[in-house]
Amino acid sequence: MGNLIKIRDIKRDFPLGNEIVHVLKGIDLDIDKGEYVAFMGPSGSGKSTLMNLLGCLDTPTSGTYVLNGKDVSDMSDDELAEVRNKEIGFVFQTFNLLPRTTALDNVALPMVYAGYSKSERHVRAQEVLTDVGLADRMDHKPNQLSGGQRQRVAVGRALVNKPSIILADEPTGNLDSKTSVEIMRLFDDIHAAGNTVILVTHEEDIAEHAHRIIRLRDGVIERDDRKVLI
Repeated sequence: MGNLIKIRDIKRDFPLGNEIVHVLKGIDLDIDKGEYVAFMGPSGSGKSTLMNLLGCLDTPTSGTYVLNGKDVSDMSDDELAEVRNKEIGFVFQTFNLLPRTTALDNVALPMVYAGYSKSERHVRAQEVLTDVGLADRMDHKPNQLSGGQRQRVAVGRALVNKPSIILADEPTGNLDSKTSVEIMRLFDDIHAAGNTVILVTHEEDIAEHAHRIIRLRDGVIERDDRKVLI
């Protein structure tokens, strides 16, 4: 399918008082278009830092990151913001929805920054909310929705700009087990439709949905397991 993500010798250091903490210690990683990948690892392994770098929310201390043919390692904050809006759809554990805004307007929000007209935003947001099973909840605000429905709104918002990658950070962390199953079924469908999906999770049963599990420990990749798909 071709490389979507190409990372070479990525390091990320953080100052802590008079010391420097080496969180990522030289990561090499290729992810192809259409892959379904889970990052796992104990607390402090570097998985969230790596996720932030992949999502262009942070930049590496050294090394190169090429996303969809563009070297994003040295981009300015404004350039990174544009890449995030066009290339990456985020789903967070805490949903990150605007509380006084309807599901429809929450989903349409990334399209505002991308410069689409109001009518284009509404048509696309309605389409996406229907795809995630919320056709009858478009005018509801987050406090009128269950946790699972809120996460579906968040997934819809991540999909609305047709990004290259869906990045999901502990997407079921705030959900009960039944709702978690439903949300992971939704991610499976999103991947089956041709999207590249990258999850960060500490739960084995969630990671099992992915076709490739990358385990980090102490800032390096410890194992990279691919499932044999029949």
